[in-house]
Amino acid sequence: MSVVLNVANLGTTFFTKLGEVRAVDDVSFSIEKGKIRGLVGESGSGKTVTGFSILGLVDPPGRVVGGSINFMGTELVGLAEEEMRRLRGRRIAMVFQDPMMTLNPVLRIDTQIIEAITAHEKVSRAEGMRRARDALGQVGIPSPEARLKAYPHQFSGGMRQRVAIAIALLHRPSLIIADEPTTALDVTIQGQILFEIQKLCSQSGTAMMWITHDLAVVAGLADNISVMYAGRIVEEGTVDEVLDNPLHPYTRGLIGSVPSQNTRGQRLNQIPGMTPSMLNLPAGCAFNTRCPRADDTCLERPGITVPEAGRNIRCFHPHVEVTV
Repeated sequence: MSVVLNVANLGTTFFTKLGEVRAVDDVSFSIEKGKIRGLVGESGSGKTVTGFSILGLVDPPGRVVGGSINFMGTELVGLAEEEMRRLRGRRIAMVFQDPMMTLNPVLRIDTQIIEAITAHEKVSRAEGMRRARDALGQVGIPSPEARLKAYPHQFSGGMRQRVAIAIALLHRPSLIIADEPTTALDVTIQGQILFEIQKLCSQSGTAMMWITHDLAVVAGLADNISVMYAGRIVEEGTVDEVLDNPLHPYTRGLIGSVPSQNTRGQRLNQIPGMTPSMLNLPAGCAFNTRCPRADDTCLERPGITVPEAGRNIRCFHPHVEVTV
């Protein structure tokens, strides 16, 4: 199966007055055609910056400092802005967590969708209106013909997010980077959007990176999963393997803290301590101050090991014997 995106040893650093923040640190993964990779972790773990790095949207004082981002044979690191602009929106699309990062508050919805179409394709206004109407209907917006005439402030937050998702799907891109796009949606609409996205990926071969902290969504959506902590991927594998048999103590903590995993009437399980400041990470493994299995070995930085076929992990003391 062909690889759409291959990220190798990616590093993105923010050079602040207080010091360097390695928001993305030696991150590697790949996404194949028609597959969905979940990127999971707590807030501040570097998930969104990873997505922005792929799209070339990291603003100063941040910049990509190393590694490779290969998109269907094109190296994106160092690619000219004009070339990157041609890719964005058509071949690579992003759905932001905040839909107002996509929508212009002073333009009608039909204007914005048609502009998104004509930026990459030459179509008549009538064809643009038809595609805009169909796009809104695809994401479950009722009376799409009438809603095209509305402005973003006339939509609820969930409706605005559905419009943003519709715009991302317009050109059937080869890659979609979705940053928690269903967080603001009710469960029924969320299920509808997830169904449409899965259908798009399977039918058109679109690859997707789904950024989230919601393990329930990833469990029903993704094919593979990468777990991030403090800028590094600490575990990856197929979604069933990782969620059914987590090997890294952090992954186990994440899954154990889901309310449905706890016995009714008892205190919720939780990972002890707080996420460390990215300006002042612990030496070695960044999770060692919160990890029940940590010892002096963890003061060294763990490399990537392969405990079993298809599983990568950064840990000296996983829940299996590791073979390099």
